[in-house]
Amino acid sequence: TSDLRRKSSFQSAQQVQTQATEAMAEPAYTIPASRTTAETEEYQRVSSNVGKGLAVIQEELHRMRIATKAQVESIAIQKEVKDMMKKRVDLLEEIPKMPDFLVALRPHTVWEKTPVKLFCTVEGNPRPIVKWYKGGVPVDPLSAPGKYKIESKYGVHSLIISRCVVSDTAEYSAVATNQHGTATSKAMVTVKSKLLHDIHPSKLEVTLLERFPVSFGVEGSSIRLSCTMVVVPDLPNVPPLAQWYRDDTLLKPSNLVEMSVGGGAASLTLPQLAKDDEGLYTLRIFTKDGTAEHSAYLFVSDAPASVKGAPGAPMSVKAYDVNSDYVLVAWKPPNTVNEAPISGYFVDRSVTGTDTWVQCNPAPVKVCKYPVSGLDVGHSYYFRVRAVNSAGISRPSRKSGKVTAIDAAESQRLQVIKIEGKYDIVIKDDELEGYVTIPGEPTDVHASEIFKSYVVLSWKPPSPRGRAPLWYIIEKVPGTGAWQRINTAVKLHSPRYPVFDLQDGQKYQFRVFSVNMYGSSEASAPSEPIQKVDEDGVPSAPGQIVATRNTKSSVFVQWETPKHLKNLLGYYIDGRVVGAKEWFPCNHKPFRHNRFVVHGLIPGESYVFRVQAVNIFGLSEESQESSPIAVEPALATPSAPYGITMLSCDGSSMTLAWKKPKHCGGSKVKAYYIDKRDADTLVWKEVNLAAVTERICTVDNLTEGTFYEFRIQAANLAGVGLPSAPSTPLKCEAWTMEQPGPAYDLSFREVRGQSLVILWKAPIYTGADAVTGYFVDMAKKGSSEFVTLNGDPVSHRYLQVTGLEEGSSYVFRVRAVNSKGVGKTSELSEPVCAKALPGTTEIVAGVDEETGDVFLSFEACEICETSKFEWSKNYKPIGDCPRATVTAKGRTSRLTFTNPDKDDLGRYSVVVTDTDGVSSSYTLTEDALNTMLELSYAIRHPVVPLKHNLNYEILEKGHVRFWLQAVKLSPSVSYRFIVNDKAVTSGEGQKISHDVASGVIQMTVDHFTRANEGTYTVQINDGKAKTQSSLVLVGDAFKAALKEAEFQRKEHIRKQGPHFSEYLDFTVTEDCTVMLTCKVANVKKDTVFHWYKEDDEVVPETAPNVMSGSCALPLPLFSRKDQGVYKAVLSDDKGKDTSVFDISGKVFDDIINAIARNAGASASELVMQCTPEGIRLQCYMNYYTEEMKTVWKHKDSKIASSEKMRIGGTAEMAWMQICDPSDKEKGHYAIEISDGVTTHTRTFDLSGQGFLSPDVCFVPDRGRVVGGLPDVVTIMEEKSLSLTCTVWGEPTPEVTWFKNEQEVASNEHTRVTFDGGKFASLVINKVTTDDSGKYSINVRNKYGGEFVEITVSVYRHGEPIPEPKLGQPRAAPPPAQPVPPKSPAPSKTPTPSKPQTPAQSVKSPTPAPAATPGTKSPTPPRSVKSPTPPRFMKSPTPPRK
Repeated sequence: TSDLRRKSSFQSAQQVQTQATEAMAEPAYTIPASRTTAETEEYQRVSSNVGKGLAVIQEELHRMRIATKAQVESIAIQKEVKDMMKKRVDLLEEIPKMPDFLVALRPHTVWEKTPVKLFCTVEGNPRPIVKWYKGGVPVDPLSAPGKYKIESKYGVHSLIISRCVVSDTAEYSAVATNQHGTATSKAMVTVKSKLLHDIHPSKLEVTLLERFPVSFGVEGSSIRLSCTMVVVPDLPNVPPLAQWYRDDTLLKPSNLVEMSVGGGAASLTLPQLAKDDEGLYTLRIFTKDGTAEHSAYLFVSDAPASVKGAPGAPMSVKAYDVNSDYVLVAWKPPNTVNEAPISGYFVDRSVTGTDTWVQCNPAPVKVCKYPVSGLDVGHSYYFRVRAVNSAGISRPSRKSGKVTAIDAAESQRLQVIKIEGKYDIVIKDDELEGYVTIPGEPTDVHASEIFKSYVVLSWKPPSPRGRAPLWYIIEKVPGTGAWQRINTAVKLHSPRYPVFDLQDGQKYQFRVFSVNMYGSSEASAPSEPIQKVDEDGVPSAPGQIVATRNTKSSVFVQWETPKHLKNLLGYYIDGRVVGAKEWFPCNHKPFRHNRFVVHGLIPGESYVFRVQAVNIFGLSEESQESSPIAVEPALATPSAPYGITMLSCDGSSMTLAWKKPKHCGGSKVKAYYIDKRDADTLVWKEVNLAAVTERICTVDNLTEGTFYEFRIQAANLAGVGLPSAPSTPLKCEAWTMEQPGPAYDLSFREVRGQSLVILWKAPIYTGADAVTGYFVDMAKKGSSEFVTLNGDPVSHRYLQVTGLEEGSSYVFRVRAVNSKGVGKTSELSEPVCAKALPGTTEIVAGVDEETGDVFLSFEACEICETSKFEWSKNYKPIGDCPRATVTAKGRTSRLTFTNPDKDDLGRYSVVVTDTDGVSSSYTLTEDALNTMLELSYAIRHPVVPLKHNLNYEILEKGHVRFWLQAVKLSPSVSYRFIVNDKAVTSGEGQKISHDVASGVIQMTVDHFTRANEGTYTVQINDGKAKTQSSLVLVGDAFKAALKEAEFQRKEHIRKQGPHFSEYLDFTVTEDCTVMLTCKVANVKKDTVFHWYKEDDEVVPETAPNVMSGSCALPLPLFSRKDQGVYKAVLSDDKGKDTSVFDISGKVFDDIINAIARNAGASASELVMQCTPEGIRLQCYMNYYTEEMKTVWKHKDSKIASSEKMRIGGTAEMAWMQICDPSDKEKGHYAIEISDGVTTHTRTFDLSGQGFLSPDVCFVPDRGRVVGGLPDVVTIMEEKSLSLTCTVWGEPTPEVTWFKNEQEVASNEHTRVTFDGGKFASLVINKVTTDDSGKYSINVRNKYGGEFVEITVSVYRHGEPIPEPKLGQPRAAPPPAQPVPPKSPAPSKTPTPSKPQTPAQSVKSPTPAPAATPGTKSPTPPRSVKSPTPPRFMKSPTPPRK
């Protein structure tokens, strides 16, 4: 009657949908059906009758007394033994002793593939070290990993050999050693091999332990389903008989399915997942008592599509109706949730043994069935299918099984005849027909399949058939027309064939002929009229869909079957989170039944579902959506509580505690009911009629000295659950010990991979003094070796445990401490695995952007309808605290601080009730709080943040723009500009605007004058936020702004006409020509460009082309003579602009350095030239001028020009002349050319044998002038001048005459001759003043040569004879067209050519003094490049007037 009273206080719950749970749900707690009233009364009646049996009562009483006595005696003995062992150990530790085996090794005989354990006990002081040997050889566990395991615990040493083999038979020894001696113990291990045929696997006792859950995979990946089990007896040679099923289909090992049984586990591995593998997997193990089974569903989702939006791959590709001419391939369509509808399919085939796939159909086929023809007889094929939609083509399906193209009718023509029951004779039907040549006609021509795109014809083979090879010919006739042959290209060998290309709406008749080598049969009877039919189409949409609760992560969905099934293949179920737009597939392979359990859902989330029916034509319309449903466990009564323990006893009452049920039944446990009984009776008595809401209860009115048993039932909305197992007998005896009683209710929070937090409740019994702290002990699951985690007792009732191994399970216990010592240990906690829940998140601290409130927020990864967020500070519940408020919305809870300060610092934690331990914590530090308080103040007192404060810039036309930029502006922003304490608005002369996107506020002043001096301020209001920024523009700052504005205004006016976009600047070309360059803009054909130097116009050889956008003035052979002020003037009817460039001072030095940079990079190594005066060291380069920074060094010492060592150069080289060299001039010579940044060095070694005196230097075979030429010639005009000399050299030298460093050509006025290779002459007929100048002769052969110079002066009749200086001839007019020379090679003396001279309008510079006659080489010419190279220096800003 007590159960009835308890049940009446709760409402009955809905029945659970058990069909889906049995078929495919993950293992869940199963609730036994509650007893009815009649059953309860019958149970009580039988119990009372049994209780009346005296014999039974006496037997039960006797059993309890013996058990209690044995337990008490065992505890006493254990305590006595521990005390004695402790004293003995203390005594023995003081006495040195050599090793001694207290328990020696004993021999073992074991079967093959079974383990064996050798162990011994050794004593000695100090503790001995034990080593193991096999046949005298040390045992090394690392030599065979997993083979040997050596352990040593509490003086017991063991060697474990796993899975023995016959070769493990040997004598094993344990050798114990310490500093006082050695002891050895030996034993023989014999391993026997025996085949066990007498035990059948079905005779084993098998109990399944850990079972594979509902699993999720992806196409292309692998997955392993495994169940662990206990097998009795566990025989390695006889594993249990296990079978695996998918959707009730037995699986067999293959390259796609791998199975293993043994080692306490049965596993199934799918190495290459495809959607074909989705389904309900069942493991069935045959046992002694029948079978042990477990089932769970495997979901396989689509792999990522190769093209975005492409459909998933088809599945279940099978080939049937196989014959030698064609194969009918069928498949199942994929689910399309968010993709475009499927428009068709491609079928591919591949010959066995190859990787080549050939597409069978040229256009996509819309039906999930296609006849593939054109096969080779006897060949084997694989088939696969690809789906097509508007986005692209899917991944290929898994290939079909192997199919061989043979005629199945051939086997039907075989007959087996048994002779005397022993022998089989196989004959063909045609062997019984006699001799037949022409076959009979086929019969029963009909259409076996009719589709919109094709028709499959079938017929019966002819009889008689004949022995000759047979084939068929098909003809068709549309309506009343003529018969037409339809298979002219191929021979048909099978009595089935697909016919394509039939017209819509037209009826056809077909007939078939049998043909062999002898001829054709008569035609078969025509078939019935056959017409292509419209496709039957997809099924109608499923009916009403209902979703109900199942488990915390699954929902049970069922629906009404469609009204029109149309060869239904199954259903696809889709789901969607309430409020979301995207649907997701719940299954990926058509499901046959109209009920389904959707797994993998988020606990506490709400979903809606829809269903589509599937057949070979595709997917039906979607059903109506189900009503929204939250993912919660189905309601049931809770499971039984457990772990009943006594917390205190005063002799007349006991305080009990227990652990909550493992399964709450989908509803919060609201009550507990306690029953009690004397240990020697069978009748239970109620302790409480009123519900106990906490898991602790004090049971009164007990008899001291009596043993009691207790049981507890839990109740929720569904009713009262099953009672717990009876507790161990508890004696009602007053506790008098001085130490505390046990702590209780151990729980865990914040379980992560390496840490967790354990909490407990204080002992009810405190002992003689108050509890001052606690010790927490930890051990791995299954181990008895506990480790105390805290060295000193903790005063609070929680402890964070760190350093855990992720995935390992641990158990904990707690001991309370007071001044009298350590009290009783608590009950062991439940094992807890160090692993975070999937989707675990942590508490986040933040500041509300709207209100500025400081808060802690937590989003739960799991929640249910009854869940609550329980916040605590330092693991003490916060409750209704004025310092903070707690709010919750959906899966998120927020703890908001009212007025946070230092009192709120601490560790905050939150736990979500009715979940699997969803919890988190956050430590609020002072630094974090201060940071959030600053942000809170900024939000509550908002300021418009600025990227840039108020500033100004000068625009074109001299406009001045005042601007600032905010980080963010709203469309409702307001602002104003204040100038000198006066607000200004947009109007004439100024414009004010803003841009919300960029956050810029600006004011543009068109005409900036002295009246605009002052202070500028911008005030901004944007919602609640305000700010202002000021700019003081007075004094020098204002003057600079005003000057810049006026300049820009003038610049704008200047640019209205032709102007310089880039002012004059210089560049130096590769051949060291200096180019003055500029760029012009806004020009036209009439624009005039002039060059000036020192106000004298310079007319370049090439006129400037202003339309090209740039102009350049070349300055060849640049030297100091080119210094001066250059000016470029640009003008037309629109205006005039001028650019000035002053080549002097630093600018001149920069140009020389730029020349030196090019010249130094092109400089050759030093070469030696022998001269009559001594030795000349020469360095050839693109250009040389004395203004370049060059230094000559001898033995690292700088050389100054002197009579002994003269320094000079020409345009093509720098040289140093060593006159009358002696041994003092031996050594290392170098020239250094500096460009202001880099120093270019070239060297020559004149030491040792490399040093030559002038005598030795003179080479008799080189070309030279022997004599006959004067240094200076003065002659009157109209006279004839003959310069003749004798030259010599072997081989004969070449002779060239020069005038002013330009080669002289022979003509009527000037005649050049070279006679006999010895006499060279230059004759000038009737000289004029134009013939004055510097003449030279160059005599050269392969050994060298010589230059000789002559100065010629021509004077007019009546004038005094001039006295020209050596090397200073009068400048000659430039030639009309300069000839560009070749660059000289460093190792040769260059051949002079005509030089480049300045334009006529440029003043000719004064020639430099000539070198000593006969020693100076003529200057090579300089070529001028027209394009302007990159500038080396920025153009100076033109002066502002």
